[in-house]
Amino acid sequence: MPNDKLTIGYVEITSLSDGVLEFDLCNFFPDIAEDDWKGQEGHLSAAGGVSFNLACFLIKSDGHTIAVDTGLGPKQSAETPWGELLDDFKAHGMRPEDVDMVVLTHAHRDHVGWNLTTKDGKYTPTFPNAQYYVSARDWEACHDPALIEARFPNAPECVWPLEDLGVLNLMEDGQQLTSEITTLATPGHTPGHMSLLISSQGEKGLVLGDVLHNTAQIENVDWVSRADIDPVQTRITRREMMDRL
Repeated sequence: MPNDKLTIGYVEITSLSDGVLEFDLCNFFPDIAEDDWKGQEGHLSAAGGVSFNLACFLIKSDGHTIAVDTGLGPKQSAETPWGELLDDFKAHGMRPEDVDMVVLTHAHRDHVGWNLTTKDGKYTPTFPNAQYYVSARDWEACHDPALIEARFPNAPECVWPLEDLGVLNLMEDGQQLTSEITTLATPGHTPGHMSLLISSQGEKGLVLGDVLHNTAQIENVDWVSRADIDPVQTRITRREMMDRL
């Protein structure tokens, strides 16, 4: 995304970051043999691992300012490689108060971390003028005792309180968020993973969330990561999305 910005018709998208994580190949793609990466080195980091941006996409559509995903949240220490999102907002001349919709592609911890902050011992929305959107299926999944600890460990602090704060909206497949943005169910990585289809002035684009984690998966669509909850459905969804591109 040159200069961090992209336009699709009248829709403006700015790429923000909460930081960058890096994993060893054997850690993040444990089922992919090292030899299978030969010829794929261009998709890897300088250290030969997998690095990816903790992205937040800021979308302007129909008079709305929409933040898609909110990273991992505040730094835990000076060495923590995340916690940069609010600084990146400021660097782009934006404030959390400017956002009126927060859309979560899914409820994994690295996509919901800045949803809330704590003030006087109480949760408060980091984006105080926003309504928050998460899929109904992921809302259910992040309350599942069998999944919380391993898959949604920060949901009790970063997702559940949204309901009591009166800012929670549950999304379904095909829901129109603005006249130019429609939800698209892309399950597998999580049960209720959602992508966003953007259509404006005859141009189209997709915000894919974690449908894929590395550009090598565009050609190797069957490669799944340890973060994918349902590997079989992940492969099906990724094939469908790659066919749309």
